[in-house]
This record gives sequence, C-alpha cells and structure tokens, in this order.
Amino acid sequence: MFFIILVATMIGNIIIIILVVMDYRLQSPMYFFLCNLSFIEILITLTVVPKMTENFILEKKTISFYGCIAQSYFYFLFGTSEYVLLAMMSYDRYIAICYPLRYNTIMSRKVCVYLVVGSWMSGFLSILVPTVMKLGLSYCGPNVINHFFCDSAPLLHLACADIHLVELIDFVVSLPVVLGSLILTLTSYFYIISTILRIPSATGRQKAFSTCASHFTVVTIGYGTSIFIYVRPSQASSMNLNKIASLVTTAVTPMLNPIIFTFRNQKVQEAFRDSINKCIGSHV
Repeated sequence: MFFIILVATMIGNIIIIILVVMDYRLQSPMYFFLCNLSFIEILITLTVVPKMTENFILEKKTISFYGCIAQSYFYFLFGTSEYVLLAMMSYDRYIAICYPLRYNTIMSRKVCVYLVVGSWMSGFLSILVPTVMKLGLSYCGPNVINHFFCDSAPLLHLACADIHLVELIDFVVSLPVVLGSLILTLTSYFYIISTILRIPSATGRQKAFSTCASHFTVVTIGYGTSIFIYVRPSQASSMNLNKIASLVTTAVTPMLNPIIFTFRNQKVQEAFRDSINKCIGSHV
C-alpha cells in the first residue's frame, strides 16, 4: 500500500512540476509556488516512505545512528520550509485578490524567488541548532524507536541524558515557525474573505473563492496535524496518535496535494489535457 502511495506521490508531483515548467499558461507566481511545493513534497516523501516501506518488507528493521539523525534533520528541514512556503502562497493569494491591479508589480519574479529562498533558509536555520543538540546527546540504550521514522520525540527518549532543554528548544523553534506562518496565513485569509464578500456578483465571488479553496484545504490539513504533534512542551504522551498524525503528513498529504490543487484548477486541467493530447498525437 505504501509503495503505491510512494509511486502516486512521485508521479503526481512530478507531473505538476513538468506542467508548470513547460506550459506558458502556468507562468505566474501562484504556479511557481505550487511547483516548489510539489518539489518539497517529493523530498519529504523520499526522506521517510522508502525506508518505512523497506521496514514493512524486511524482518530486520534497522537504521544507523547517523542515518537516523540525517532522516530527522531533513524531514524537519523540508517540513518547516513547506509551512513557510504555504504562508507565502497565502500572501500571494492576498495580493492577487485584494490588490489585483498591483499584483504583477508586487509579486515580481525577483520577489517570488526571494520568498522561496527565504522559506528554505528559515527551515535550515531553525532546525540546525536542535539537530546539533540531539547529535551531542549520549545514547546508551535502549535503541528501539517507537515510531516508523526518526521523529523528534521518540529519538530524544532514547538518550541517556536530561532532554528537557532539547525539548524546550524544539518547542521554542516550532512555535514561531508553525504558529507564526499560521498567523500570517489566517491574517491573509481574513482580508481575502473580507474582500471577496464585498464583490457584488455571485459569479465573481465564486471565482475568487475557487482560487483559494485548494490552498486553504492543504493549509488546514498541514497545520492541523503539525500543531497537534509538535507545538507542545512535551511530546511523550499519546505516541500512537502522533504516529497516525505523522502518517498523514509524511505519506497521505504529499499524495493528495496534486489532486487537491488540480481537481478545481481549470488552467492546470487544461494544461494537463493539452499535454496528453500532444503525447498521443506525437505517437500516432
């Protein structure tokens, strides 16, 4: 099942990246951000799901210590970058709906590149210190991780040392990143909804809402699960619930995002149909 999820995730997100790069109708900031989001989803999936699938198949389920640290680091690096990028996408929608005449000026190509680079840098800088602290802890046994990947809480509880400071640093780092980007997203959508409700025609309101529905759905799923798992001073309780929520963020959401973003997006649907028709025509 998870192998099928892995393949579906890769195919769906790669298709979005190819369409955005190749189709002239998708050369706008919204699709530029969507392309980068798909790239991050691929990286998150490759960080966790292949090893998890291997562990389902093999009787011996092991990972090296440095492999575990690397998996934990890259998972949180990509995850943090994704949530900051989702906040940038909500800002893009805010400018598009609230300031449509100034949209191309404000959201220039240069600004979009800066925002994407900023999302990556925020992930790198926020995760670096907690990872170095985890690497410096003493791990003397037991060596069994109560999870399907090297998540922060189960890894920390294998340490033979006081982990309260590292847990506090994890909490302090995740709080501004997740909740800060969430506040930016909610603020953007407050002004977006206020502007849409003032549109006189029902058709105009529906069209404006449709441009935000996909993004809002992804934001709701992503932020909801992450706040439940990570934005707590102690993550030791409800580990089984944490596993289920983690499964959503590592396997289910990356697979669903291409479907969510393309199902209601007319331009992406048209670009996909035209690409299929070109491929069929070129082989006839």
